Amino acid sequence: MKRWPQKGVREFESTAVMLESVAAVFVWSDRNLPMPLPPGQTLPSAERIVLGEIVGAHGLQGEVRVRVAGDVPDHLLSAEVVWLGKRAKDPEARRRVVVGAGMAPRGEVRLRFEGVSKREDVQGLIGLLITASPDLLPELPEGEFYWYELVGCRVESADGEDVGVVREIWETGAHDVLLVEDSDGVRRLVPTAEALLETIDLAARRIVVADMPGLLEPV
Repeated sequence: MKRWPQKGVREFESTAVMLESVAAVFVWSDRNLPMPLPPGQTLPSAERIVLGEIVGAHGLQGEVRVRVAGDVPDHLLSAEVVWLGKRAKDPEARRRVVVGAGMAPRGEVRLRFEGVSKREDVQGLIGLLITASPDLLPELPEGEFYWYELVGCRVESADGEDVGVVREIWETGAHDVLLVEDSDGVRRLVPTAEALLETIDLAARRIVVADMPGLLEPV
């Protein structure tokens, strides 16, 4: 199952982690500014995905340091318009135009936003999540899924019993794990091993898990 860009969403919604500033040499990718959205038009928060978290300032020209939410930074480097908010689906997230992007050490990305030209301007952005349209992501081969596609899917057992809804996905050693919560708040952990997930129907927002003793025990 393809993980990025939703890898570690739990971490990105917790307290921001400040990393030490690192002097880096990298090449900015300057862009032509994208066409603005028509007045009053925004991208609904439910349709945005987390790309990373702003963890600090770099230099004196308003560049921001970004901890990437995923396995690779391509989605961040190609983004032209993003939203900055306190949560993954923050309805008050503010739209920002990206005018420069580049790689940096430790797997970080450096971004430059339109209207942010001084180090002091970055201070109010630290800790905010960077979200954008899922359209940035490449299409995956059949049988592979992005994390954000599975979050919110209803889970049921092979005999049709309702198990709950996928609330989070955790990365573990062998397989990613679905955190499934029912209407009473009872939680269950379901590994994403192919043998355990009989059906993943994204159109119906439905996942069917195999009938295996102990698999759906509450945690």
